[in-house]
Amino acid sequence: MKLQPIIRLAAVLLFAGTGLGAALPTTPQALALAFPGAEWTRKEHWLTEPQAQQVQALAGSALSGIWQVSYEARGGGQLLGVAYLDTHRVRTLPETILVVISAAGRIQRVEVLAFREPQEYLAKEAWVRQFDGKPLDAQLSLKGAIRPLSGSTLTAHALTDAARRMLALHQVLHGDGK
Repeated sequence: MKLQPIIRLAAVLLFAGTGLGAALPTTPQALALAFPGAEWTRKEHWLTEPQAQQVQALAGSALSGIWQVSYEARGGGQLLGVAYLDTHRVRTLPETILVVISAAGRIQRVEVLAFREPQEYLAKEAWVRQFDGKPLDAQLSLKGAIRPLSGSTLTAHALTDAARRMLALHQVLHGDGK
């Protein structure tokens, strides 16, 4: 009988700081934040080998695979933007983010949807907001327009690489927005 509280305590300690209890948005909530009131259409893309190579060359990092998912936002019959999911490893555990790209080909918003590393390595909202409005160029790097994240260098690299990958994917699938 006394074992049940111990099991609960063990579960709390096991999952404490893993990000499993963090108040992160779901995919639909993150999409609603990006373009309130927009109609979203989920699309699946199977990249050809040349497309995958082009994305990797533009981004400077490897894709997780040739199957990619996007969500197109439309309002008033016009394309407002496209959101992409990216799941990658931060240190030893996965993180999933949603990168929303405007019709102009710039990052509209980045949302962390899942973070399995210890909570202290999760990037703060104010740090993540520095990606807003950024295009895919040399300045989208930790040596350029993105400030390093003290104490969470691997998180900063993972998020920056993912933002670059999704902008590169967008360019390959939709053109550069210009």
